[in-house]
Amino acid sequence: MSWDNFLETIRRILVKIILPIRKKREEFLSNFRLSIMFRISMGYLKLLITHGLLLMFGIFLIFMYAEKENFSDMANDIITSFKEEDESAYINPYYMQGLSMKLLDINTNEEVYNDIAYLPASDKAFFHGIHFDTKSDKNILVINEDKEFTTEKSSYIATFQYDLTGSYRSFLSMLWKLIVLYIIIVVLIIKKGRKSDEKLFEPIRIMSATANRLTVHNLHSERLNVEGTQNELKDLANVINEMLDRIETSYESQKQFVSDASHELRTPIAVIQGYANLLDRWGSENKEVLAESIEAIQNESRSMQDLVEKLLFLSRHDKKTLKLIKKRFNMRPMVEDMIKETKLTTPNRIINSPILEDVVVYGDKQALKQAIRIFIDNAIKYSNDGDEITILCENQNGDCVITVKDTGIGMTRKDVEHIFDRFYRSDYVRNHNISGHGLGLSLAKLIILAHIGKIKVRTQFTKGTSFIITIPNRKF
Repeated sequence: MSWDNFLETIRRILVKIILPIRKKREEFLSNFRLSIMFRISMGYLKLLITHGLLLMFGIFLIFMYAEKENFSDMANDIITSFKEEDESAYINPYYMQGLSMKLLDINTNEEVYNDIAYLPASDKAFFHGIHFDTKSDKNILVINEDKEFTTEKSSYIATFQYDLTGSYRSFLSMLWKLIVLYIIIVVLIIKKGRKSDEKLFEPIRIMSATANRLTVHNLHSERLNVEGTQNELKDLANVINEMLDRIETSYESQKQFVSDASHELRTPIAVIQGYANLLDRWGSENKEVLAESIEAIQNESRSMQDLVEKLLFLSRHDKKTLKLIKKRFNMRPMVEDMIKETKLTTPNRIINSPILEDVVVYGDKQALKQAIRIFIDNAIKYSNDGDEITILCENQNGDCVITVKDTGIGMTRKDVEHIFDRFYRSDYVRNHNISGHGLGLSLAKLIILAHIGKIKVRTQFTKGTSFIITIPNRKF
């Protein structure tokens, strides 16, 4: 088995063991409603305990390493002394302090000195030069170190044995004091940290209370307070405030939409009711009243039908349920058909179509026809008898460019900024009693944008208006 296969096997075993345990733990904890503050405190407590154990172990290693260095310095002193006084009878003055040594002459392989090891080697368990007394309850901790040196007479190898049992026991006696001190520090940290957490989560509590007070009646006035907050919570509060601004705008837009729709429907309903009452009183006997009433009711019914269809289209778009059936088709025949229809239905306008080019687009044929028809109807509606309407279909680098230009009443700068708003109608149009609901251009814009298209408007008040619609030649 290769190393990669071995690691993959280990990974699979761990996944089978750890993931079920983690899932059961999460299911168990999900039964308890634990606050974020409590979870944070438990997280910090876990870190303090684990890092506290690492800290104690680190202190132990540092302490024992320092003690070992002291013994090593003693060993160096012995070597220096032996070099200076070769005939010394007793060369280890540190025996009582726990340092033992064995001195071997390398040249003669003769043991010059040995006060090491008061226990047989078989009674000691060795590990990388460190061994413990396995026979005694004293748990003697011993470290061996070899040092090689040379004098004028010969070369020697000295094996030093450092008995760190005293240092080990001293640290153990000090350890419980360190643990008590650390527990006190942990308690103080948790107590102080809890206050900091409460202060940190205070803005969240205020946000929650503010959000709980929000209704449709105070949506315009209630916002989260970001004063005094300089961390990520301020960014969160700003994001929520911006979201509330968008919700308020959407809500006000919906209110205005319902109000405008009700207003637009009220007029034809009132007209229909008026003519129905007229028919009820005199219509059956007066043929002129009967004919006038039927024509008016038919006109208003068609107007209501048109309005309701546009409202349904916009509603489906807003609910993201509007579906367009897209395919590739040549735009030119469709534009030609609309030009013929316009000439037949509007003989009092001069319809020009100097450029009609073949251009293939990818889109919903009926929806695009509806959008272009809206622009043509607008050109007819906002122009006078004898005015010119120019309709172009051009192929510009594969893109379809439809232009609908008229020499009608045109628009002001203010009108251009709002013509695609729902139910918007300029004061000039209202004063001249030009019929309409103000939904056509907003509907046409949605269709063009759904095809990743662009609409450019060029207009001059009392001189005319041009709508330039570009539909890119690509699938989307």
